[in-house]
Amino acid sequence: MGVVNVTPDSFSDGGQWFQTDVAVAHGRHLLAQGADLLDIGGESTRPGATRVPVDDELDRVLPVVRALAAAGADVSVDTMRAEVAERAVSAGAHMINDVSGGLADPEMTKVVARTGCRYVLSHWRGHSDVMGDLAAYDDVTAEVGAELAERVAAARTAGVRPDQLVLDPGLGFAKDGVHNWELLAGLDRIMGLGYPVLVGASRKRFLGELLAAHGAESFPAFRDRATAAVSALAAARGVWGVRVHDVAGSVDAVRVAQAWREAENLR
Repeated sequence: MGVVNVTPDSFSDGGQWFQTDVAVAHGRHLLAQGADLLDIGGESTRPGATRVPVDDELDRVLPVVRALAAAGADVSVDTMRAEVAERAVSAGAHMINDVSGGLADPEMTKVVARTGCRYVLSHWRGHSDVMGDLAAYDDVTAEVGAELAERVAAARTAGVRPDQLVLDPGLGFAKDGVHNWELLAGLDRIMGLGYPVLVGASRKRFLGELLAAHGAESFPAFRDRATAAVSALAAARGVWGVRVHDVAGSVDAVRVAQAWREAENLR
């Protein structure tokens, strides 16, 4: 899943793709690099970010969704708002990627059920301006799994079919660096819930902290090689997908992991 941030304040690219035509061109570039999906987002969820008005989010997202869907891309919309999700699906999106898992907008699961599209349901405890205060766990993998299971049950009650669901452990959302590593090490427990799993580690702070601890530059754009390593390891564990900013590196990493797994299966 290739990321197209149509925001002026993204932590990863600082508004590089904020203009509609530039965002569309970037999406096409990610497709050429091998992206299977494009995730279009118009609201930053970086730590400390404040929410944008819904009209601003719609103005940012819808033209890009239309253009890339018309170009034949499989498009996901990255939003916590039911209105944005439903209008993006009408504009050609096939997937809703909701980092709040339906908690930010109680109408979201109804939209998912009504549209029948795929739904990435993430673990989340609160908005970006407060999530750092909510990163408290005794057993992060067990608690994230249990809270995801609760959100799955709520989605199913709203009419969402099991085959629509993809789960995301929500790396970086109300988690510190140690929590993120523990979740990655425990991916099999998240996958044990019985749904496809998406991993979104790309360029996140915990990778920067790791690199900085070894004397490397830790700016977001310098974390792509570390991201590709996560992509390879996650693919080797059998996850459904990885959400990344630099598609080319992760495509190569996933291909290596796939070849390795296939060779092991021949033994």
